[in-house]
Amino acid sequence: MTRLVLLRHGRTSAVAEGRLKGRLDVPLSDVGRAEVAQWRLPEGFEAARWFTSPLARARETARILGVDAAVEQRLIEMDWGLWEGKTLAQLREDDPDGMAANEARGLDFRPPGGESPRAVQKRVAPWLAAIARDPAPVGAVTHKGVIRAIAALATGWDFLGPPPVRIDFDSAHVLDVAPDGTPRAERLNVPLLGV
Repeated sequence: MTRLVLLRHGRTSAVAEGRLKGRLDVPLSDVGRAEVAQWRLPEGFEAARWFTSPLARARETARILGVDAAVEQRLIEMDWGLWEGKTLAQLREDDPDGMAANEARGLDFRPPGGESPRAVQKRVAPWLAAIARDPAPVGAVTHKGVIRAIAALATGWDFLGPPPVRIDFDSAHVLDVAPDGTPRAERLNVPLLGV
């Protein structure tokens, strides 16, 4: 088993506004930088092999944490297509029936021109299998969509109804990855402040 910790990048102005960023490459906000500077990694991950999404907000988070992280393209945020920059509330208001039907598709929910959670899972599965070849701990700075997709793999959640465990995206999420790349939730929602 390979122990993996997933961290979401620090706050950006788009996060504060509730906007879907997807592949938009926005930096951390001043508030986000200050928060990340206070984070402490869960025990056992200080000397882990670290990876980061290629987007600036994730790379900056890794830099502030002081980890030497290799850029991993497969950790990039879910592609929100034509919905990038909008809020879910706005999308539900503009097309309530269409959004309800799309959300009822669970893992196959897909924004126009974007990517489904199932597609994110398929994208990260080979990376999970690759890191599992070495039992040394691994850390990843990534995004909400990627963490949700991996957590769904780890818990069997199909994106229909609430997740079996509410994911706190201001926390660390520790998983065990089997040699075949299958993740299993070990400790979700580990506080990053005062760990």
